[in-house]
Amino acid sequence: MIVIQNGTEWNEESAKRFLTALCFVRNDKFKSKKNKKMGAPHNIKRYGEVWPEFRIQYGLEILEKLKNKVIISGGWAWHFMSEIGHTEYKHAHDHKDIDVFVKKENVAQVIMILQQEGFLKVWTRYDHLPSEENFRRYEKTIEMENGKFHRITIDFFERNDLEIIVTNGFTVVKPDVLLSFYRNIHSSDKCWAVMAAKDLLEKGIDPVGHPKLSEIPK
Repeated sequence: MIVIQNGTEWNEESAKRFLTALCFVRNDKFKSKKNKKMGAPHNIKRYGEVWPEFRIQYGLEILEKLKNKVIISGGWAWHFMSEIGHTEYKHAHDHKDIDVFVKKENVAQVIMILQQEGFLKVWTRYDHLPSEENFRRYEKTIEMENGKFHRITIDFFERNDLEIIVTNGFTVVKPDVLLSFYRNIHSSDKCWAVMAAKDLLEKGIDPVGHPKLSEIPK
């Protein structure tokens, strides 16, 4: 017999079921908080800071290999919707990681490409939560010439029903659909591109290729 704090006697099987249920409740609470969390306000004193060139280059290299099998979301989607040759301002597009959607029939091929390129699946606290998108995270750590290490993180979700566009040779989530993801999947809602795209769409202007997606707000 197992005695719970209040004196109730349970057998081992009942205790296991109780603990399993408790874990799901805690996970659901955490997931709910995560989905509601939005990006912190920007420190405007840091406007003008740019992403290191190596971060952009490494991101482009793996996306070039995946481009025919994935739909790009998040900051990299705004990157490809922006003007070619734009300045890589940190507050314009979030490049801390790479977010992609993968159609179910392409999942095996995407995983194979990632593994061939040295990416490894890493555990996250979300792995065991019920999810229609079947979230996965892959990472690769690169030692650079200066002896420092750079980690590339790819978060991908399975999805077959997304509205998409093709821009600058890459398939990305359609702008209005992408904006809706900042209520649950993405958190960097204060990025200039997100705010600019929302404003442009409200005015009936197509944001794709618009300079405001990568300009410092005035």
